[in-house]
Amino acid sequence: MALAVIRTPSLEPWKPLQRKPLPAGRPREWYVSHNRRLKAMRLAIALLDAGVYVPSKATNATIRTTAETIGIHPPSDTTCRMVRALIRYGR
Repeated sequence: MALAVIRTPSLEPWKPLQRKPLPAGRPREWYVSHNRRLKAMRLAIALLDAGVYVPSKATNATIRTTAETIGIHPPSDTTCRMVRALIRYGR
């Protein structure tokens, strides 16, 4: 028989993860694409939190306005496409 476990939320304040240095010795392209993916994920999360659940609603202007709101540099067209892809396949 399965036993249901009720988890209580932690009362400790949320702490961000410690950043680790990126591995050395990779080609520059790897670092660029890695940082682009991280930026796209941050933007996709912010857009989903703001209620943008459909990629067609996430225009370049919307994504760039969201980037300005959360305090990151405006994304390129490539990053905007990645954000839409994350929203599309994240369902």
